[in-house]
Amino acid sequence: MSAKITFFPVDNGDMTLVRLADTRVTTLLIDTNIRVAADDKADATPDVALELRKRLQYDEKGRPFVDAFLLSHPDKDHCTGLAKHFWLGALEDYPDDDLDKHDKRIVIRELWSSPMVFRRRSKNHTLCADAVAFNKEVHRRINLWRTFRSAGNGDRIKIMGEDENGKTDDILAIVIKTGQKFSEINGEYSSLFSAHLLAPAPRQEDELEELLSKNHSSVIMNIELLASIFSSKRVRFLTGGDAEVAIWKRLWEKYQYTPDVLEYDLLQTPHHCSWHSLSFDSWSTYGEEVEVCQEARNALGQARPGATIVASSKKILDNEDNPPCIRAKREYLSILKPVDGIFHCVGDGKRPETIEFEVSSTGVSKIPAGLAVGASAAAAAAPRAGRK
Repeated sequence: MSAKITFFPVDNGDMTLVRLADTRVTTLLIDTNIRVAADDKADATPDVALELRKRLQYDEKGRPFVDAFLLSHPDKDHCTGLAKHFWLGALEDYPDDDLDKHDKRIVIRELWSSPMVFRRRSKNHTLCADAVAFNKEVHRRINLWRTFRSAGNGDRIKIMGEDENGKTDDILAIVIKTGQKFSEINGEYSSLFSAHLLAPAPRQEDELEELLSKNHSSVIMNIELLASIFSSKRVRFLTGGDAEVAIWKRLWEKYQYTPDVLEYDLLQTPHHCSWHSLSFDSWSTYGEEVEVCQEARNALGQARPGATIVASSKKILDNEDNPPCIRAKREYLSILKPVDGIFHCVGDGKRPETIEFEVSSTGVSKIPAGLAVGASAAAAAAPRAGRK
């Protein structure tokens, strides 16, 4: 069993599945954007819910599950479909056991959430229904942990970054501090996985904090994966939701003397290949006169030899769109050129398709579309069923 990273075609949105190279096929899902239009068989919207289920394991009660789910930030294009396709509540109340396997909501064994991305987003943005549902489930799990100081499958939670004003001081056992590395998923240590939490940083009284209250502040992680138990090289996957230029600039200022912290074999372009992750200038206003923020470019430019960069976005056209932005794509291509790297866009092709990568001792390689599922046989063979 090899480690795999799957990017689902969700338009300008994120939905990424990481599977470890262990016998249990431990899974980490980062964000979800399951659009209602996919329920209509006559609609061309890819059925990413079905594609996700094909890649999941089912527990002894026949319930599909992910070992961990990370919401990078509570924007609609990162959490759509959450309440419909995932069970948010106590496992003892799970109501879908008599449904067809493709109608059963997915169990989230452990939830990963940051309080700071909710605080920074709530000032100027109303949360969508799925974000509200997620936040409610976060509080259920935190309150449960506060009461019992432990939790089992379906109740576990990790807090990504400390909250403001000491609000997480009494639950530090489930807090991953910004800058910390960890190797546990769903309460179990894995020798095949580690993650370095790079953002969000705790609230600060400076100009950047005001920028973060207006712009996108997301969880940023550099994830390390081993191809197998026999591998020695750890492959790096850098993912950062919709983090924009201010935070990437800050990261470079923090890690410029230890740039290996930001090195990657696979980068998911922030904010769907948006120009705003690389520059403070407006692409629509200045066009080709825009200037790159060199610090942000440095942070996103630590590509290892043969690195791959993936844009989870619509097809990138040579026009004024942003995101995705053709100028951002050109900048990422310039990052890849000296390391002989490859750029992929999930929206390319006549019809957007799931892109899957296999982790090896030399890096990551794209799996041909016809061989990309690698799911449990039962899930892969099951016919599509209508959803409620």
